[in-house]
Amino acid sequence: MRYPTVLFDLDGTLIDSGWMILASFRHATRAVLRREIPDRVLIARVGGSSIYEQMWAIDADRADELVEVYREHNEPLHAELEAFGGIEELLAELHQEGRQLGIVTAKRRSTVQLAFDVLGIGRFFDAVVTAESTGRGKPHPEPVLHALELLDCAPAAAAFVGDSPFDIGAGKSAGVFTVAVAWGGIHMPERLLEAGADVLVHDVSELRDVL
Repeated sequence: MRYPTVLFDLDGTLIDSGWMILASFRHATRAVLRREIPDRVLIARVGGSSIYEQMWAIDADRADELVEVYREHNEPLHAELEAFGGIEELLAELHQEGRQLGIVTAKRRSTVQLAFDVLGIGRFFDAVVTAESTGRGKPHPEPVLHALELLDCAPAAAAFVGDSPFDIGAGKSAGVFTVAVAWGGIHMPERLLEAGADVLVHDVSELRDVL
């Protein structure tokens, strides 16, 4: 057991939600702004800042309206969520080994619960750090450090698994081992390596090996 504590991002790491996030961004910007925005612009900040900050960067004057329309479109789509293949089995195995598991996400707690209600993976986690939990989000280390504090774990004993450069930045700054996953579908693997990931994995079996 290399890491007694393993922290995970949620979107694009454990759950296959990239399609849902992008669809809701497209819907909100088309409905509110009446214009097309390139996908790469819409998802560039996904995984780091809050949805409000992401919408503010697109149009500061209409950020509140954009967030409202995004959420109206996004929340019902959680009923169609699926975990990536092999993830639930991995979490069960790590949990049975006695590892401490945590979530560090930019989602709100209520939205995380929507995913947990559909997928039933919430039972595996000893700590859940959401957008409301800390004053600063990823890539600042505060969310990761808060999770470690909740779990009474030193950084050297922990790994953080994520699919965005914001995850990698937060983990590196917090002093934990950072694992980038290539299956997220939101951020290119090259960006994760550029952010300084300690290792890039391409499937769940490979992830299991590095933990």
